[in-house]
Amino acid sequence: MPDADPALAIDHAGRDGALLAATVREAGMLALSKFQTDLKTWTKGASSPVSEADIAVNNLIEQRLRQATPDYGWLSEESADDKARLAQKKVWIVDPIDGTRSYLAGREDWCVSVALVEGDAPVLAAVFAPVTDEFFFAARGFGATLHEAPIHAASGTAFDFSRMAGPKPIIERLGLPRDGVAIHPRIGSLALRLCRIGDGSLDIAFAGGQSRDWDLAAADLIVHEAGGRMTMLSGEPIGYNRPDVRHGVLVAAGRERHASVIMHFRDHPLPWS
Repeated sequence: MPDADPALAIDHAGRDGALLAATVREAGMLALSKFQTDLKTWTKGASSPVSEADIAVNNLIEQRLRQATPDYGWLSEESADDKARLAQKKVWIVDPIDGTRSYLAGREDWCVSVALVEGDAPVLAAVFAPVTDEFFFAARGFGATLHEAPIHAASGTAFDFSRMAGPKPIIERLGLPRDGVAIHPRIGSLALRLCRIGDGSLDIAFAGGQSRDWDLAAADLIVHEAGGRMTMLSGEPIGYNRPDVRHGVLVAAGRERHASVIMHFRDHPLPWS
């Protein structure tokens, strides 16, 4: 957002922004207090790990946000989906611990990710990675911040494979050189991977087609407010709080680089898309 002052994002986000920031920080510290401890774990669906920490953090966020905003809808990875959200103008979209596999493995690449969506687009976002103490925040029209300092997506169009993250089969479709250029190490949290576009530490990030609203909504606004773009691989925008919360292959990058990637995949479509 070139005309906005990102340093003012939280100040101008009003009551909901202050509530969001405080809640995500508190949730992150709760998750951190349980990190690298002996936790009960189980599997959800085919292969998704869940721990008692995920549930405890989800319960805290739900209590704080729903008590303060009873008229808002709720969509969380760790809550039963209440379709009443579809009729509500504003909806909290929550991933209590994004990157649970990393969390349970004792790695640092996990976070708490929460967005407030109005209509089908995020208007407030907070992503907190407690181990590295990184707090990202964005308010629509007021830019994105990391520790209340403005952040900006990297400019330009060149592809640097060491500054890309996402599924290797997708990255290789950009023409990975034969001399074995290293791809950026995997980032377990998709939300955090996408926030690395916002802070300029990655050039391109992909989501491989298994993501849900809660993985994306907060990071989407952070990328956008940092001057980047995040869309489907076709270039179409992402809509949230719909009956089906699943999404296909997505790409995030600075605006010029994003346009270049979209053009590349129009000429070289994925064989499975």
